[in-house]
Amino acid sequence: MSGTHIPDIDVLEAQERQLTLRRFTYDDAWALGSMLVELARERQAPVAIDIRRGAQQLFHCALPGSSADNDAWIDRKRRVVERYGESSLLVGSRFRSKGTTFEESSRLDPDRFAAHGGSFPIHVEGAGVIGTVTVSGLPQAEDHAMVIEALTRLIAT
Repeated sequence: MSGTHIPDIDVLEAQERQLTLRRFTYDDAWALGSMLVELARERQAPVAIDIRRGAQQLFHCALPGSSADNDAWIDRKRRVVERYGESSLLVGSRFRSKGTTFEESSRLDPDRFAAHGGSFPIHVEGAGVIGTVTVSGLPQAEDHAMVIEALTRLIAT
């Protein structure tokens, strides 16, 4: 997925089904975060990266060109995943498919919630959604794609 193309809802739903982990340990969080840092450095992407299990932040990295604003976006996108149990891009896409926007129709404070791509639920078999992985700094489809690429690599290891 390159540029700013946002995948169809069925593709986003399939990603969530396919990207379920057998487990998610502290070492897995480090491996996933390190993969995201590597991808971002290869692309000279000015992003911030955040990984959480429940309320605990397990990984955070801010790369050159990112700012505190990216951390605020991370928090807003992460809250959407925590509330809906689905990726921030999928939640926003569902609202758009109904001819509205998340901001207009969710009844949630846009200063605290953003249904923009880049935050993805960490699904563990038998446990459901146990955390989030979030990237902020690129157009939303690219933030999302980077997370998908890293989760796909993590599952393959």
